[in-house]
Amino acid sequence: MKTRADLFAFFDAHGVDHKTLDHPPVFRVEEGLEIKAALPGGHTKNLFLKDAKGQLWLISALGETRIDLKKLHHVIGSGRLSFGPEAMMLETLGVTPGSVTAFGLINDTDKRVRFVLDKALADSDPVNFHPLKNDATTAVSQAGFRKFLEALGIAPMIVDFEAMAVI
Repeated sequence: MKTRADLFAFFDAHGVDHKTLDHPPVFRVEEGLEIKAALPGGHTKNLFLKDAKGQLWLISALGETRIDLKKLHHVIGSGRLSFGPEAMMLETLGVTPGSVTAFGLINDTDKRVRFVLDKALADSDPVNFHPLKNDATTAVSQAGFRKFLEALGIAPMIVDFEAMAVI
């Protein structure tokens, strides 16, 4: 599994500017308001999910976005969704609960996880994610984030969670 240093080396190799703020571990969106105040842009919540068909999903959204898991499967074409097991999270994304991040996709070399991006987050610039552990937050521009995903060969499914529709 890749480390924070590996992630930053990947950013550097692909021309993705990044700024990281180290801080005490943050486990929930509601925590760390002073951290969010220190870093402009979209702050995220990230959900690692598994559907009834066994497909793994990662949803990255603005922290304040409301996500209705009971209806979302109809929108994204999945089976019913539930939170994915910690062991699978570690195996595919290389992260533990509280540290789930879109940057974990760097570890999904077998492409087992489908990525859903909140339209509101896709419209934010910059975006802020944990760099594989929840004791820091890394900001990248939206263009840099797209460059990161493109380098991994990932085309996100963009969902407008207010309209409950794929864009």
